[in-house]
Amino acid sequence: AQKGAFLACTEGINVQMHFKKKLGAGLFGGLGFFMQKFTGTGTLFLEIDGNLEEKTLQAGERIKIDAPYLAMMTESCSMDIEKIKGVKNMVFGGEGMFNTVVTGPGKVWLQTMPMSALAMAIAKYMPSKE
Repeated sequence: AQKGAFLACTEGINVQMHFKKKLGAGLFGGLGFFMQKFTGTGTLFLEIDGNLEEKTLQAGERIKIDAPYLAMMTESCSMDIEKIKGVKNMVFGGEGMFNTVVTGPGKVWLQTMPMSALAMAIAKYMPSKE
């Protein structure tokens, strides 16, 4: 899961930091080098922003995601980054220069309103200091 997602768990759940071995995914993927890894049996509570959408990827199937929307994935999935093609897309697309690419098999959970998107959505309603 994304770093910082852990809230609480019952006995039987192991919580570990998981190092992403790919340098590009760590530097440019928006998730950093570390994610959280959970193993064991029990109840786990995570902080996910917005609604949670579950996708099942078949072997070799890929999904491109703007990094903050990736909430978690199964260990069988791999993650990498991909540079967005085209200068217009990078400059005017509003999503940055890189996408996170998750490859199956496995499950991917996406959050619909990461904190960065929530902040942008409410910023226009905040009073300005003039």
